[in-house]
Amino acid sequence: MRSDVITVQTGPRPAVRDITAEAQGFVSGHGDGLLHIFVPHATAGLAIIETGSGSDDDLLTALDGLLPADDRWRHRHGSAGHGRDHVLPAFLPPYATLPVLSGRLALGTWQSLCLVDTNGDNATRQVRFSFLPG
Repeated sequence: MRSDVITVQTGPRPAVRDITAEAQGFVSGHGDGLLHIFVPHATAGLAIIETGSGSDDDLLTALDGLLPADDRWRHRHGSAGHGRDHVLPAFLPPYATLPVLSGRLALGTWQSLCLVDTNGDNATRQVRFSFLPG
């Protein structure tokens, strides 16, 4: 199994970062298999969504409605509302597995692999790619 870690800058505000190109670069030329993606953070997750058409902003809006950044959370260290960041991975898991065919991610036409980070306190994230050949 091949495995590597990339670093993704997410910034000081909630963000959806498209990491499809990095994932594709990792599997390029490696035949058939599975790509497992893992985010080793307690406050970030992964989503497979359309980007560039407003869906990424819609996702953040939906998360704000579902997990408001206010003082309702028992987990209270960090910035105001940070407790919601620790609940995020229950809704957007920190892992995904994608099929790879002939060295290409088998995503749909409008699908992108995205890192979702609502935690502005930590602007640098790690993402592990692991390729299991078929």
